[in-house]
Amino acid sequence: MPTDSPPATAPAATSLRTAPLLIEGAADPVATLPILHGIPAVTAHGEGLDEELRRGLRYGRPASLLPYTRQDRYDRRRSPRQLPSVVLENELLTATFLPGQGGRLWSLVHRPTGRELLHRNPVLQPANLALRDAWLAGGVEWNLGTTGHWPLTCEPLHAARVTAPDGTPVLRMFAFERLRRLVLRIDAWLPAGSPALYVHVEVHNPSGQEAAVYWWSNAAVPQTSDTRVLAPADHAFHYDYRSDLRRLPFPERAGTDHSYPGRAVHAADHFLDLPPGERRWIAALDADGAGLVQTSTARLRGRKVFCWGTSPGGRHWQEWLSGPDHPYLEIQAGLARTQLEHLPMPAGGTWSWTEAYGLLQVDPAAVHGSWKESRTAAGEALDRLLPPAELDRAHAAATAFGEPEEMLSEGQGWAALEIEAGRLPASALLPFGPPRPRTAALAAAVGHRNPTGERPAGRAGHRRALASPAGGECQGERGGGRRGLAHPLPPGSGPPGRRRTGGGPQGLAALAGRPAHPVGAARPGPPRRGPPSGPPT
Repeated sequence: MPTDSPPATAPAATSLRTAPLLIEGAADPVATLPILHGIPAVTAHGEGLDEELRRGLRYGRPASLLPYTRQDRYDRRRSPRQLPSVVLENELLTATFLPGQGGRLWSLVHRPTGRELLHRNPVLQPANLALRDAWLAGGVEWNLGTTGHWPLTCEPLHAARVTAPDGTPVLRMFAFERLRRLVLRIDAWLPAGSPALYVHVEVHNPSGQEAAVYWWSNAAVPQTSDTRVLAPADHAFHYDYRSDLRRLPFPERAGTDHSYPGRAVHAADHFLDLPPGERRWIAALDADGAGLVQTSTARLRGRKVFCWGTSPGGRHWQEWLSGPDHPYLEIQAGLARTQLEHLPMPAGGTWSWTEAYGLLQVDPAAVHGSWKESRTAAGEALDRLLPPAELDRAHAAATAFGEPEEMLSEGQGWAALEIEAGRLPASALLPFGPPRPRTAALAAAVGHRNPTGERPAGRAGHRRALASPAGGECQGERGGGRRGLAHPLPPGSGPPGRRRTGGGPQGLAALAGRPAHPVGAARPGPPRRGPPSGPPT
């Protein structure tokens, strides 16, 4: 089991290994019915929005989430589980990935200090926050497709071992995202002696048509009242779930410093407006001036901070997701300036960028000084930790990563089916393997032009097919059924009326002081059973 404490002897270089991760968790969610609704329209009338952003708000919102099904069969009965994980390690960092949970980076430990840099959730508990319903809090989540926690957040990705030309082991995870019909490749590696974990992302549009693209990397980090989020921006697009998206000064506004999310009363998004030419980075630093920093090459333009707020609703949601005494906030990075936008990717196009994650340590007096002083000090510390030229070299090196030499875990069979049908080119770099028998059979039942496998005759047959390991959906050790889903929120926090997995939105909205269905929230279509805001990735 990966631990938060460094071993007695540091490795001589860098390594990749598989290991079981022990955790108290509920069973994996099981899919039920197709999702016929899409993403709500977003108004573009807020203060300070330029024409580029208005276009992005209007563009690319899907009319439905087909071919995906709703993942709403889960409960809150937790027991000890062993999750397959892949661990990258060098002298300074230990990174633990969960290929079976959307490839999430679950833990990042700074070995010399034993410090966990991420919000490493002590439990594995689905709740209704994602596009398909089930979502997990913690770690770094990768989000591709459309506004919200992506359709594969509770699905397995293919994972394989690759060796870089210099001998460094690389974890490659890859998938076919069916809503936008995009091919995703994620390469993660830890060079010997590197203070940062590198994550190279490549998104390819293999079709002959333009695709609307959305990407956000969503890092959950521990939160205290003294945690300060820093980035090179003086303005932010603010969304508080009660009014229009607006461009406002950041962080000082109306006598409140919004760079301290742990002091906010209500949940809110701040999409930080980084000026052109500024290095792309964001950090969450504690009272001692230390914490996680994320930086990237230029294509990943946006940065965001999300907090739940300290109201009863916000506190209860954090406890519902992670148990008591584990508050967290999120720092995020995306292709667009906000998460309410989509960008047009040309037919046959490929976009790539490289991210880096590590421990940033800055003089605490500077971190908690004036905004200009704090962000300048953090930016200079980042340049010393990881010079921009070093990140550029890592990005260039990733283009030379070759074919996998060992498969570590298997994802879904949809890409293999598309390849067999001649609709997706095969690549030795991404060995999707043969289509699974059940996937092929389901696709045949609905026709080759829509190989989703999600319309079998009868609900019971549908559920059995998709709960099969060959069916390609997120698997549950126990289906749960309707029994066990009616679990209220903690006393005093649950809303009135019908609820199944996590409480209805209306009561929580009242507790959190915000409307039930905010613009841009990743929860389209009634009925909703999760928090009104959630962390919309």
